This record gives sequence, C-alpha cells and structure tokens, in this order.
Amino acid sequence: MDYSKTLNLPKTNFPMKANLSQREPEFLNYWYSNDIYNKALQKNKENKKYILHDGPPYANGDIHLGHTLNKVLKDIVIKYKMLSGYYTPYIPGWDTHGLPIEQQVIKKLGVNRHELSKVEFRQKCRDFALSYVDTQREQFKRLGVFGDWENPYLTLDSKFEAKQIKVFGDMAKKGYIYKGLKPVYWCPSCETALAEAEIEYQEDKAYSIYVKFEVIDDKGLLFNISNGKKVFIVIWTTTTWTLPGNLAIALNADFDYSLVDVGNEILIIASELIERVMQTNKIDEYKEVARFKGKDLEFVKCKHPFLDRESICILGEHVTLEAGTGCVHTAPGHGEEDFDVCKKYNIPVIVPVDNKGYLTNEAGQFSGLYYEDSNKEIAKQLEQSGNLLGVEKIVHQYPHCWRCKNPIIFRATEQWFASVKGFRDEAVKAIDEVEWVPEWGQERIKNMVVDRQDWCISRQRVWGVPIPIFYCKDCGKELINEETIEYISKIFEKEGSDAWFSKSEKELLPERIKCSCGSSEFIKETDIMDVWFDSGSSHAYVLESREDLEWPCDMYLEGNDQYRGWFQSSLLTAVATKGKAPYKTVLTHGFVVDGEGKKMSKSEGNVISPLDVINEYGADILRLWCVSADYKVDMRISKEILKQLTEVYRKIRNTIRYLLGNLYDFNPKTDKVAKSDLYELDKWILQRYYKLINKVIKAYDEYDYNQVYHLIHNFCVVDMSNLYLDITKDRAYASYSESIERRSAQTAMYEILTGLIKLIAPILSFTAEESWQFIENKEEEEISVFLSKMPTVDFDILNDNELENKFEKILELRDIIAKKLEIARASKIIGSSLDAKVNLKISKELFTFINNNYDLIKEFIIVSQLELEEFDGDVEIQVSKAEGEKCPRCWKYFDSKDNQEVCQRCHSVLKN
Repeated sequence: MDYSKTLNLPKTNFPMKANLSQREPEFLNYWYSNDIYNKALQKNKENKKYILHDGPPYANGDIHLGHTLNKVLKDIVIKYKMLSGYYTPYIPGWDTHGLPIEQQVIKKLGVNRHELSKVEFRQKCRDFALSYVDTQREQFKRLGVFGDWENPYLTLDSKFEAKQIKVFGDMAKKGYIYKGLKPVYWCPSCETALAEAEIEYQEDKAYSIYVKFEVIDDKGLLFNISNGKKVFIVIWTTTTWTLPGNLAIALNADFDYSLVDVGNEILIIASELIERVMQTNKIDEYKEVARFKGKDLEFVKCKHPFLDRESICILGEHVTLEAGTGCVHTAPGHGEEDFDVCKKYNIPVIVPVDNKGYLTNEAGQFSGLYYEDSNKEIAKQLEQSGNLLGVEKIVHQYPHCWRCKNPIIFRATEQWFASVKGFRDEAVKAIDEVEWVPEWGQERIKNMVVDRQDWCISRQRVWGVPIPIFYCKDCGKELINEETIEYISKIFEKEGSDAWFSKSEKELLPERIKCSCGSSEFIKETDIMDVWFDSGSSHAYVLESREDLEWPCDMYLEGNDQYRGWFQSSLLTAVATKGKAPYKTVLTHGFVVDGEGKKMSKSEGNVISPLDVINEYGADILRLWCVSADYKVDMRISKEILKQLTEVYRKIRNTIRYLLGNLYDFNPKTDKVAKSDLYELDKWILQRYYKLINKVIKAYDEYDYNQVYHLIHNFCVVDMSNLYLDITKDRAYASYSESIERRSAQTAMYEILTGLIKLIAPILSFTAEESWQFIENKEEEEISVFLSKMPTVDFDILNDNELENKFEKILELRDIIAKKLEIARASKIIGSSLDAKVNLKISKELFTFINNNYDLIKEFIIVSQLELEEFDGDVEIQVSKAEGEKCPRCWKYFDSKDNQEVCQRCHSVLKN
C-alpha cells in the first residue's frame, strides 16, 4: 500500500533554496510595477506622520558598505513605522557639490580645471554628479529600500540653491555672518579652506625641535645675573616650517621659569620641565641660577633666530606643562590660540605660506620652498647658527584633508564665517530638547558646540553655491541685504547658481541699487559655500517645501562621525534661523570594519563591495547583517560572518517554509478554530508568540534591531523548530485533514506565519514579500505585506498564567525525559523518540498532574508509550523499546493483535 498518497504533504512552491540573488529582482519589479510604496502612503495618509530626513551621501562613486548600513537602517525605521500605521514619506537625497565631486572629475575625466571656464567646469561636475545619482539610486533600490526615488532632493537643484541662499540671508540679517582674517584649516593640495568636519587625524612621523631665541631686551631682570653669558629662551615645536611666522613667545603668567646655566650660556625654561628638557637634549651638567614668574618676563624681547625681526614675550592661559619647554613658539598666522593671544597684544599677523603651501618672500632665505621641504632646510640653518638646541623624533596625530588624505596646514586667511558664539547658548539648549540614541551622543555634540569656534563657511573652489555677497568697487564695503538676497534667490530658483558665474554684477543685482558711499559699481564674491552649509540647509528646503512633510522632522539617522558634520551643521543653521533643532531624535551607527576590526582600505585588500555580496548572497543577507550585531558601535563583516548569517537566515526561512507547507489546504475564513476551542499546546505556542510580538515591538520602538534579530531567530529555532513544529508534526501529517486537532494546529500556525512575516518585513523585506505571496489563502486581501499592519496580541491567551505555569512544568519534565532518551539513543536501545516506551515513577502530586494531562504530555515528549507509577522517592525514569508494531504511516508503535497494517488512528483516517 502506498501511504504517501494519503499524507498531508506540503504542496507549496516556496523554494527550498533561497536563490536570493536571482529571486529578489522579481520582487523589486513587483513593488514598483504595483506602486507598493505609494499605496502604503495612501493607506496611512490620514494617520500620524513619521518623517525621517535623509542625510545626503556624496554622488561620486558606487555605494559602499557604510552606505548600505545607513540606508538599510533608515529603511527598517520607515518600514516598521509604515507597518505600524504611520504616514511615512521618505525623500532620499544627494550631496552633489564640493571638493569630492571636483576631485573625481579631475581624476576620472582627466580635466584641468584651470583650462576651462568656471561655467564649463561646473557643467562637467554637474553631469558627473547626476550620473552617480542615477547609479547610486539603482544600487539603493536593489537593497530593497523604499522611498520616493523618482523625486529625490539634490543640493544642485535650483530650488534647493535658492532656499540655501535665503538661509544664508537670514543668518546674515541676524548678524551671524562676517568676514575676517583668522587661521583656518587649509589644504594646500586642494587649495581651499576646510571646516573642522573635513579633517581626519592620522598618525604622522615628525621631528620636534628645541630652538633658542636670544634675549636682546631683558627689562633689567636677566643680564645682571647671567655673568656676561648670553641668555636664550628655549621654545619647542613640531612644525618647523611655521618658524618664519614667529612673532612672539607665550608664557604662562603663573608658572615658574628658571634661568639654567649650561656652561657657556643661560637657558630659560619652565622650572618643572628642566629635567625632561635636559635629558631629551643630552645636557648632563647644568644648574639653576634664578627663578621668575611668567608674568615677570612679559615684554622681554628676543631676536628671531634667522630673520631680521623681534619676538616678544607675551602671556597666555593656553600655555601648559604637558610637553615642550613651557615657552610656546607663537605664530599668529598659523594657529588659532596664537592668533587670539597676539590679537590682545596688537601683534600683526604674518602668513609666509601661499595657497599651494609654498613659503613666500616673508620667509626670507626659505622663500619658494614647499612647506614640508622647508623643515629640513630650516633645521639645518638653525644648527649652523647655533640656535638649534636639539631634535627629537616623534609620532603624533596630525590633521589631514578628508578628501585628498594629505596633511593640512593652519593658515590665516580672510574667510567668511558664521558666528557660532552668537547663538551658541540657543544651540546648547536645543541639543537638550532632542532624544539622542545612544544617549552619549548628547554630551558628545554638546561638548563640540560649546568648544566650537566660528564656522568657516567659505571655500576657494568652483563647484558649489556661491556666497551671495558683493563688494563696492570704490570703498570695498560688503553689500548684502534682504533685497539682494531675495533677488539672487529668485534668479537661482529659475536658472540655478551657474547664473552667478555667467552673469555680470549688474544682471545679478536689482536696478538702481547703490552702496552707502553712493557708488553703483560692485564686484561679486568668488568663494563658494562650504558643502556642509549646503547639506546643513537641507532641512529648510526638504521639510518645508512639501506639504506631506513637516519641520522639525522626527529623525536624523547617520554614522557617528556626523556629530561634527551634518548633525551639527543642520543644528547650527536651524537654531540660527528658527531657534530650535530640525530633528526630534538623532540615531547613530558605527563604522564598518573587517572581520578583525580593522578599517577597510584598498591598500589592505580587505574591502568588501555590497554589490558583490548581493550578487553572491542576496540583499536580504546584507540587511540581516545590518542587525546581526550592535550597529551603534563599529560593525564587522567578512566572508566567514556572511556564511554564518546565511545559516541564521536559513533557519528563519525554513521555519516559514514549513509553516507554509502545512497550510496549503487551510482557509482561515472557513477552517479557523475559535481561540476557546484550540488545543492547549496550540494556545501555549500562541502565548509564546504573543510574548515575542511584545518584545519585538518594544525592540523596534527602541531601535534595538539586534534584539529583534535574536528574538526572532531564537523563536524560530527554539520555540518553533525544536519544540512546537516537532511536536505537532504527528497532528499535522497523520491526522484527518479536516479534524479539529489538525485545524487547531493550523490555526496557530497560520497566525504565527502571518505575524512572523510582518515582524521580519522591515529587515528581511524580500523574504517577507515572497512568503506573503506564497500564502494561498489570507484573511487580509492586501497584495503586499507592506500594505498590512504589525501583528496584534490576544491578551486573554497572553495573560493566561495557568496555561503558562502548566507548560513550565511540562517543559521541565520534557527536559528530564529528553536526557534519558538521548542516553537510550546513544546505547542503541532506540532510534527516534517514537521508538521509546517511557516509564515514570513519580510522586503522588506529579502523578496527578501528569495523569490529568496525559495525552498532552505524551504528545509533548513525542514517545509511543508512556506509563506512570506513583513513587515516594525521587523521580525515576526508565526508557525501553516500545512494544508492538511500528505504524508505517505515523511511526508510532501499536498493538497489532487485530492484524491491522496501521494503528487505529491512521486506520480511521484512511477510511475517510
């Protein structure tokens, strides 16, 4: 007899193997051809909004794993909120201006920007950026990210540029924009000023030098105790090339400074640092001859060691005893603290380095040398003149340009600044009103804002939004007011910012406008705005220009490097113009590193392309990786990690597949069993499932996606595969197809299947959609899982403490019996647990409990025969081979005295 024809075998076509890389594009096509994203928006249109404002990536290359992590996390937020009933429009954006684009155009297209007109060069930059917008858009879509991909925001969009001009104008109107001479980060390779957010610190090997400055005016304090010996103040510096800019030596007013006799000369050093300086410079014989407070040495004058110039002693609180000599080389053109302290003494600023990093005529004999090359030559001259006390090789963290990766310099230039101190208190207050996830983000950005100096917003480049300011040809006064801002904004909205470069000043200004001096002739500014001002203005354009969005938005979500980048530039422009933050919540993630925790780089050969991962494993594996660890810190990835994730994925998928296979003939509209009539085992698994829902929803609400990952995986493996599905296999396959016991199990399975698909949908979007499509009969008529809603809880079952306590006892008993069964299996007494007969000797109380729940417990431990015996001692369990014949249909043993081929239960099923 062929029993297979009578079994309830799965008839679903849900594939055994995932084949994600081949299957996923089919569901992408399904989503877009059926306009699922917009249908979901329309469904929730009258509900509460949830707006996540997208931080714009640079459109200058293929996406990398950092992009992947960021966009998938955003997609999880949006899809969870969507399935929770929120109205969730998501407008992706791109940062399309600035140095990154210029560099790629020069490098990849072989363009010499100096040989093209500014408009021609800008057009090449535009074309390049737009081509990568298209490339990245398709790559983000391939990840399964939902959004309004046909209507993204671009910082090069004319309407965006027009709005940015108005933001700048609003800040200027409030007095927050000014032009000034200050030291800024300067990249000689890129020939432009940089903002703090554009700086990366890298380990750098350098030489620090100790230099002697001869005292020429001692204020009557030093020469009378030097016994005719020359007196030198010793400075220490790690940037030898800045010595041509030296104009002063800074001391701390409250420190003790010693005159140290080293034989043929007197050196002045901070008293606490004498021993360290002497050891470093290998001076064995020395003695202190006098001490002075720093304030006593104020205005002592020294001779510059190689230029015809004086260097004056001044006082500054920035002077410490952490390194050096306590006497600080001060070049106001090369450092902010130097600049500030010299300003108090009316010391002029000298900047002996040009835009490209070459020393100018003000550097004397070193004029024409590249600043790095001058280090060796200056040190050589100091040694020849006897002004070099010593040299020390050091390794320190030094700032580098974020784009070209070369070292930067500090260089005082005239730049446009946003005066952060003008609204710093408001910014700090706004930070306290935002939810920061993780919490430490609040202190991190607050400390940055509190310590923030004025924001340098001008760049000496071409591809960007110009600074909308004019200068009077006659008196040089700046022209910027509401009328000019409004006029330029309208031109930009209509023609784009290329108009600034293609039109004359008269065409860019309203008619009859004049300077306060009476002149009507103007020159336009040549600098463009910092790209951080571009993206930092995006909230004003994106959130205010569309009726379906709102300002402030609910969330910003980016990497934790954006505390000094986009989070901060957005905060500053928003507070300066509106008095509050543009976001209610800020969520951050870490960087992507390799399997050993190392930074990914092409030189290390450890870069993994997300496109390669998608082609091999599918996007859902990448999406699963995004939540497989705590994304708030650095995320590791390697081929080994991806292989492990495929196993986790397989277990989740196989659970769904098994459920689908057992529901091929189940129609919930006609076959569902009332909750009150469900078998207790089915009620219990639903109770476990409802607990899962509550925990998963809580984890989603708290952005704890790693917890979602573990909860769902554990439920599929432990509660479902290892317990419930194994236990109910007999009922699912061997019972009569329309019996109450089978329909009861199917009722629980159906609810768990549909709910589980919804719970995984924000993360495993492709798998969830595929699973949803394979459900042959659904209560919900929605054509996509993303048009459904998150599962709900039956609180009567969830809160059934009696049920929970009963199964806690049964689980304890099952664990004890399972150990005995395993021993019997190892001893070859039985094969599977259905080969077993279990004899329990138990206490009267436990006997009563088991006897009252005999069929349930027998089903739970999956044995053919269970015998009970009251016993006064500890529990005793005996496992032996089951008696009788093995039913070839259900594999349970039965008494074959009637010479039946199958057990009585199977015989009854087959008769029907």
